[in-house]
Amino acid sequence: MARPYRSVLYIPAANDRAMEKARGLPADAIIFDLEDAVAPDQKAAARQGLQQALSQHYGPRARILRINGLATEWGRDDARACAKLADKIDAVLIPKVDSPQDLDAIADLIPDTPLWAMMETPLGMLNAAAIAVHPRLQGMVMGTNDLAKDLGTRFCADRLPMMAGLGLCLLAAKAHGVVIIDGVFNAFKDDDGLRAECDQGRDMGFDGKTLIHPAQLEIANQAFAPTDAEIDLARRQIDAFDDATAQGRGVAVVDGKIVENLHVATARDILQKAQAIAEMAH
Repeated sequence: MARPYRSVLYIPAANDRAMEKARGLPADAIIFDLEDAVAPDQKAAARQGLQQALSQHYGPRARILRINGLATEWGRDDARACAKLADKIDAVLIPKVDSPQDLDAIADLIPDTPLWAMMETPLGMLNAAAIAVHPRLQGMVMGTNDLAKDLGTRFCADRLPMMAGLGLCLLAAKAHGVVIIDGVFNAFKDDDGLRAECDQGRDMGFDGKTLIHPAQLEIANQAFAPTDAEIDLARRQIDAFDDATAQGRGVAVVDGKIVENLHVATARDILQKAQAIAEMAH
């Protein structure tokens, strides 16, 4: 059963208290961040502290480690640390992936850990399909702040300037069975704005949302989980289709709408996701 990624929370690897607190938060995944969230003079100490933090139990939460890029002075040391932590992390997240070659370079240094890619540059958007097909890649994370900077866009609540990039990455991820997580919402005290952006991301097909503050967890978890109404409809669609099939018909009708094989497949996915979420909570 697929692991849920409704809420993916960034935690600075230099903040021991935040990493300890994260063990009890209702996040589906945690990104332990060695990159943007850590000042240059704290990089080495953060790498050391991270090894201690990851020796603790984080329950069912996915543990993802974001390293610095290999072009930086910290990237290779981060990659070596990742290789030593292979049994304590579920994936390594690589910043500013422009092409499959960026993944190849890390794959050689970290042979046993799934790779995730930060999709945050115009070149990365244009190469999304080639990146998604990389044999070691299991996830993509939208870096919408960096993308907005490179595009020179203004903030728009509907994210219209982002749609080309978001869409290219979504198509690539869905075509190749890769997890894809939406970018952050910066105004962490704006619940209505966060809810609207989560709903938009869910409607587009994202698997979840990256978050910058624990206060955002509840809204993201709710937005990217099946609703009670969706679960009820999924069960009724499956039952109706099974009855129709038993009677030699290829379609069923539920609430005045046709139900075919594709609707049943979606219904089964909804029930599996709901079950996985329920299991995370126990």
